[in-house]
Amino acid sequence: MVVGFLPLGLALALCLPVVLSPVSRHADLLVTRVSLPLFGRYVTTGSRRRRQESSLRSAFVGVSHRVYASKTLLMAAVFGVAGSVFGVYLAAVVVQTFAISAAALRELLPGPLGFVANVAAMPALTVFELFGLLLVSGATVGAASAVGTYLVRWKYLDQRARARRIQIDATLPQTIAFVYALSRSGMPFQKVLATLTENQHVYGEAAREFGVAVRDVRGFGTDLPTALQRMGERTPSQRLDDFTENLTSVLASGQSLSTFLREQYDRFQTESEAQQRQYLELLATFAEVYVTVLVAGPLFFITILVVVGLVIQDTLPLLRLVTYVAIPLASVGFVVYVDSVTESLRGPGRSGSAADATDASAADDAATTAADLDADAGAVSADGGVVADDPWRANRERLTVYDRVSSATRVLARPGRSMLENPLYTLGVTVPLGLVWLVATLDGGAAVEALRAALLPGVEGDWTEFAAVVDGTVVELTLLVAFGVTVAYEVRKRRLKAIQREMPDFLDRMASVNEAGVTVVQSLERLARSDLGPISEELRRTWRDVQWGASLREALHGFERRAQAPMVSRAVTLVTNAVAASGDISPVLRIAANEAQDSRRLVRERRQEMLTYLVVIYISFVVFLGIVVALTLAFIPAVEAASQSSAIGSGEVRGVSTGVFSGLSTVDTAAYELLFFHTASIQAVCSGLVAGQLGEGRVFDGLKHVVVLLAASYALFAFL
Repeated sequence: MVVGFLPLGLALALCLPVVLSPVSRHADLLVTRVSLPLFGRYVTTGSRRRRQESSLRSAFVGVSHRVYASKTLLMAAVFGVAGSVFGVYLAAVVVQTFAISAAALRELLPGPLGFVANVAAMPALTVFELFGLLLVSGATVGAASAVGTYLVRWKYLDQRARARRIQIDATLPQTIAFVYALSRSGMPFQKVLATLTENQHVYGEAAREFGVAVRDVRGFGTDLPTALQRMGERTPSQRLDDFTENLTSVLASGQSLSTFLREQYDRFQTESEAQQRQYLELLATFAEVYVTVLVAGPLFFITILVVVGLVIQDTLPLLRLVTYVAIPLASVGFVVYVDSVTESLRGPGRSGSAADATDASAADDAATTAADLDADAGAVSADGGVVADDPWRANRERLTVYDRVSSATRVLARPGRSMLENPLYTLGVTVPLGLVWLVATLDGGAAVEALRAALLPGVEGDWTEFAAVVDGTVVELTLLVAFGVTVAYEVRKRRLKAIQREMPDFLDRMASVNEAGVTVVQSLERLARSDLGPISEELRRTWRDVQWGASLREALHGFERRAQAPMVSRAVTLVTNAVAASGDISPVLRIAANEAQDSRRLVRERRQEMLTYLVVIYISFVVFLGIVVALTLAFIPAVEAASQSSAIGSGEVRGVSTGVFSGLSTVDTAAYELLFFHTASIQAVCSGLVAGQLGEGRVFDGLKHVVVLLAASYALFAFL
């Protein structure tokens, strides 16, 4: 028995390094070392190679074409061999599963369908026929796996380039504003681009693209116009390509760079406004589609099935299929489709994105530090030999261990702040509390008995009885967990919004004070004593840092770390670099204030428009819930009363013949009522998530709507 599965185990072991290569450095190194000698000489040349190299550059993969292509061929070969083995086992399972004689099938099928047995029965196979079947199955699955792996690897580059294009286009107006502001401060343009490259955690992929040009200038001695031209040729963003082409012309002709950058910023800001209008129009269409197809459609279908099931024939299986499969899958598919279609139109301003980026940047820095320490653990001498008795080896090992456990210790040391920074940490509190609530409120004996009846053959009962026992407690547990995450997320998001709302006023006042001849430090002192709303406390903490001896740069970066807001990050980065270039930073502050005001205006307009879609989702769910409750309270009792009346026995009920209600006595009306509760609960979760996606651009923002709708549905059915 074990020997029969040995090829399957070997195939899985063969795939393991390939599967782990994206997440394990050692596995990736192993795959690279094996692939280059085997497939390095077979790498594609000619026009196809040029297209693939262009895709690699656009995706910013960071490996050469020869390495990536060799690894792709190795992965295709490995999955091809493993797929052949899986195909053989798959064919064996199919043969064994469907090896039913025609006589056995004829006994299982109704009489009128007996002819199907002659068609569906699998004939007895000879050894050669079985070998041929296994060979064809293995070859087919193996070839499909190899070709699919090869195509997916190259298609992945296109998807990654598309994601980078969207990120570049989203941050390009802010990037140009940064370049424009620093150029106004008197900083040399090449230094401006170098400063932009150093702040990739703020400006994202756009700064990363400019980093390529800076690297070419510094590392290879390329002149700046040529480096920018090459950057434009490799970038996946057409907008950045157009900008660099125009910028190269301006640099070559000696025209005013500040005037050009100002015009470009205004143009991109106008495009952002047009893009937002297109985004909102698209959301309006999606909201109408959702209400029509995924709310009214299922409701109409469920109503018809309920009527048919109660008065003619049982339709519970089909209703369960709609409730437990169709509605969730359709809602998930709708959310994914809306997110993919509107991704390129959303632009900046999504709540929480900056904090997520900051957290990710910090995590990357920590991981990089640990990796560097691990790589440096064995010091190497100039001739390639290992240095003996490295005095810092023990310290490096201690620091590596510290980096690995520091994240956990930070969470345990400051649990409240950690939960606000990452709302998912609340699961560590709400899940245990929910389990305690589950044990305290659930009737364990009834649940075990119902589960036993559903699982064991010969015991009367089904899954409906088990669901009736546990569904209320499961909904309560879901509400508790979702409520904890929602509270932490909303507190963090509202604080972030409040800070970003006051940033334009802060920058504008700071520019006015600086224009009056006051230094930047004195400007910060005056603003710390003024009332700027939620940002005032952070400014006072920043000023205290300066009083205690911190430099202005360190104090402002502390403000940035505490705020974790994208607008604050851009403003702090701009101010600190402008201060290093010139003492008169009022023009820079004016530009930053204008950029912040434009971003705030776009966010405000978007929020006002999106409120309409939230109202539409809520109204549609209320209608859905009302009809489901009406079916539960009015229709089912009325039909039951009609079926039990004496008029049915005589053949008529207000003009309705007995035959219409002939199947009612065999219908489990309690199962229909239970299914209505489940339908309302599932629709509440789906509507809440869709409301978050349509109304605020993120599924995570839909958790609060899930809590409200699910609580309303649960409370309504609890008091029926």
